Amino acid sequence: MRKSAINPNRSTFPCAIKSCSALCDLISGKQAHQQAFVFGYASDLFTSSALIDMYSKCGELDDARNVFDEIPHRNVVSWTSMINGYVQNDCAREALLLFKERLVEESEIGVDDDEGCVDGVAMVAILAACSRVCEKNVTRGVHGFVIKRGLDEVLGVGNTLIDAYAKCGMVEFSRKVFDEMNDKDLISWNSVIAVCAQHGLADKAIGVFQSMVSNAEADYNAITLSAVLLACAHSGALRVGKEIHVQVIKMCLESNVFVGTSIIDMYCKCGRVNTARRAFDRMNFKNVKSWSAMIAGYGMHGQAREALKVLSDMINAGVKPNSISFISVLSACCHAGMVDEGWHWFCAMQHRFNIKPSVEHYGCMVDLFGRAGYLKRAYNLIMDMRARPDFVIWCSLLASCRIHKNVELGEISARKLLELDPNNSGYYTLLSNIYADAGRWEDVKKMRVFMKNHGVVKSPGFSLVELKGRVHVFLVGDRQHPQHEKIYAYLKELSWKLLEAGYVPSVGSVLHDVDEEEKEMTLRVHSEKLAVVFGIMNSAHGATIQVIKNLRTCEDCHTTVKLISKIIDREIVIRDPKRFHHFSKGACSCGDYW
Repeated sequence: MRKSAINPNRSTFPCAIKSCSALCDLISGKQAHQQAFVFGYASDLFTSSALIDMYSKCGELDDARNVFDEIPHRNVVSWTSMINGYVQNDCAREALLLFKERLVEESEIGVDDDEGCVDGVAMVAILAACSRVCEKNVTRGVHGFVIKRGLDEVLGVGNTLIDAYAKCGMVEFSRKVFDEMNDKDLISWNSVIAVCAQHGLADKAIGVFQSMVSNAEADYNAITLSAVLLACAHSGALRVGKEIHVQVIKMCLESNVFVGTSIIDMYCKCGRVNTARRAFDRMNFKNVKSWSAMIAGYGMHGQAREALKVLSDMINAGVKPNSISFISVLSACCHAGMVDEGWHWFCAMQHRFNIKPSVEHYGCMVDLFGRAGYLKRAYNLIMDMRARPDFVIWCSLLASCRIHKNVELGEISARKLLELDPNNSGYYTLLSNIYADAGRWEDVKKMRVFMKNHGVVKSPGFSLVELKGRVHVFLVGDRQHPQHEKIYAYLKELSWKLLEAGYVPSVGSVLHDVDEEEKEMTLRVHSEKLAVVFGIMNSAHGATIQVIKNLRTCEDCHTTVKLISKIIDREIVIRDPKRFHHFSKGACSCGDYW
């Protein structure tokens, strides 16, 4: 155009600058800026807004802000471009400050709400900034402004609000925004399903998906199915997970790496690691997340050798393991007590793959050393850490001290934990159990008094069991379930068979101020025992019983379920927060190492 001696007009430069923006071509963008200045269009609103966008996408925020500040009369596009620029460059606070500056400017010149320089597009950018700042009061305040300006009916604003509230941990507000939206698109449904799944509300996520399908308001896609599979993985809803897998096959999405990885994760967390491996082998393309998911799956099922074999195959396939991959590897070694192998890969991660160990990697190693009985080595590793140890690391050491009855290091760990997180009841409980194992009942009593005086309440243990697509929840001594009378009657019947099989209750750590009979009764009504019995009563003979527990399985329950698997000749799978236990014919896959 310039070679033809044709002069550009005010429509030319925005188009040319947008092309530079799309290509992130800063040099050409600056040349276009210079030419706009020469022809007198640099202060044109459309040209200026395009320049702000171009400089922002090229990472030159100072230049973008200079262009913005030089605009004599800004409009909604100018403000939105600058706010978007800050958000895109992870400067969310600056974006919110600019928004506040605009509101102050509006109030000073007396602009009516309807005439303000904020529209739906601008609000999407501002709410995106709220998602990154993650401050509840800020998000609430912006939501109030949205309602005041009548922008709550804008579809994009509603979708971004769902995400903003979720990032602040206010899931109930996200759901409320979703429920109040008159118009919903696929993004709306996907957002709320993902929010519920990511925050542990698996049943609600699955319920929203089922509502989406029954109402036929939007056609679900790969993102939807991945989110629902995550919910199934968290809740252990194998039946629903299988139904989603069928849909994946029907929609020819098995080759989608994200959906395929979600399927692997779901089957692993639902206790079907072999099915997960078959899904893994069918994937045409695998990325680092796919390989890491399979490694993690084998690890949580105690199959560390298979996990290391997958790692070897991954490296041979030319896929470089990342930080998450090595967390899965070290965790696998921890579950199997493979100290030498774990230490080898911890060192290889740093020297061979140039990955700096994070707190999570150190946590795995502390857990590995501690559970294997190398408590001093675990403590020394903590002392040698460059980063400050977090509560997970000290909790791993405390748990190991409980296993190996080390009171001295247990007290050190507990003191550190109470400094970091004084309201977590789990630490008090672990230390109390260490004292109980050592016969220090006065210290146990002091811990209970301390917890009572400081309002620390022990988190209740619960177990889940899925039956015919419905998840049943059991608490310790639960008598709320409709079948509780039958469950306790069958449990009593099983108790006699357990005694005949050689069962001896592990009453050592149960409160010392109750008699032996009461101690045995306390152990008998643990939530996983009730869940297992319910599963046996309501499933076909030979079917696998699967239970999910929120706390670590205690020694007595572990022994009991092993014997039950032998007595009734059924496989029983229990998933706790750390790993899976596969009970069959009187033995457990963990080899009694957990």
